[in-house]
Amino acid sequence: MIDLTTLLTRITEWLTRTFWSVDTAIEGGFIVAALLMAALVHRLLKPKTKSLIERLSIPFRFKVILSNLAALTYHIAALIILGLGSVILEATGIVPNICAILIKLLLAWVAIRTALQFVNNPVIRNIFMATIWAVAALSIFGILDQTAASLDSLGVTLGEFRLSALAVIKGAFALFILIYLAQIASSFCERRIQEAQSLSIASRVLISKIVHVALIVTALLIGITSAGIDLSLFAVFGGAVGLGVGFGLQKGISNLFSGMLLLMDQSIKPGDVLELPEHGTFGWVSTMGARYTEIITRDNKSYLIPNEDLITQRVVNWSHGDSLVRIHLAFGVHYDSDPHEVTKIAIEAAKTVDRVVKDKDPVCWITEFGDSSVNFDLRFWIKDAEGGVANVRGQVFMALWDAFKKHGIQIPYPHREVIMREPS
Repeated sequence: MIDLTTLLTRITEWLTRTFWSVDTAIEGGFIVAALLMAALVHRLLKPKTKSLIERLSIPFRFKVILSNLAALTYHIAALIILGLGSVILEATGIVPNICAILIKLLLAWVAIRTALQFVNNPVIRNIFMATIWAVAALSIFGILDQTAASLDSLGVTLGEFRLSALAVIKGAFALFILIYLAQIASSFCERRIQEAQSLSIASRVLISKIVHVALIVTALLIGITSAGIDLSLFAVFGGAVGLGVGFGLQKGISNLFSGMLLLMDQSIKPGDVLELPEHGTFGWVSTMGARYTEIITRDNKSYLIPNEDLITQRVVNWSHGDSLVRIHLAFGVHYDSDPHEVTKIAIEAAKTVDRVVKDKDPVCWITEFGDSSVNFDLRFWIKDAEGGVANVRGQVFMALWDAFKKHGIQIPYPHREVIMREPS
């Protein structure tokens, strides 16, 4: 086994032996010139390539891929110039060792970057490219096995198990890839589940969440075991870590299971119209996540309500069961008005509003004889609470106003009679 000191010594000797010569100086000058020429070519072609890609009638995703590949113009130009230069140097009797290494490195970078364009996330794509290219570079320099052996020699022993730096790196990379693949598989399964019209909306969301959690947990277990880490080691720290995680993630876990309970009992599902008196929120459920439920109001504001609040606090679900909802409208008229006529006019006025259900007649009752008016309660039904409640109230109020004006019915305002008595 080769330690780090021996490896560094060999690298230093190779650099000294390779670079301190006239041929190396000539080759180095040519490399600098080749890289400058490649940069000039890239600068000249960049605006033309960008304009050409923008004019293409292809989906946006393909335009992004072409734009990423267009950035490789510099590397491809450098490859071509270095390849031609290597032939010229060999013809003059100079062995282009450095050029050969640079050509291999550039070729590996171009191939890796081209192959990983299917990864949509730019951060993940760059991590993959850097990691794979680093391994390829070590292999090109011929020190991959020595580096692996040196990393494997750095480690700690836990009982009968030995944990090395190489195992940690392999495990982290494998875990990263598996979790990313699990996310892709989860998105694919979620799309297929959402297309299953035979399932209710709540069932689709619940199954999607279960599949997502199962895939992530499976990826974690496979990633840890693929690195050669024995899962029984975690039993030593299981109690303390579990206690700490339990306190630290108490709210998160509570919200996760609360969301699953809501979906299982189908008390709340996407598309329902909710009213939360404690939050002062009224809107419809857009999405139900692992931690929160998104409620969008008529003002297009998104309220992220923790799932736990939907179980522990009072919630009015306007869409639970039957979508038919009755709305109360209070109003008052002058004492000179005929209450029988007022009742008929109010009912007919409510029927003129489009959103009021026609197969269930509105009703109107006297509720009290107030100080300044006779007060009534008009009740009517709607089926589309997700379309808003305040707006339909306003429409019925406007219909009442027009009808009362037409029939000469006055809507009073509060007044007081003050009697001035002369002193005896």
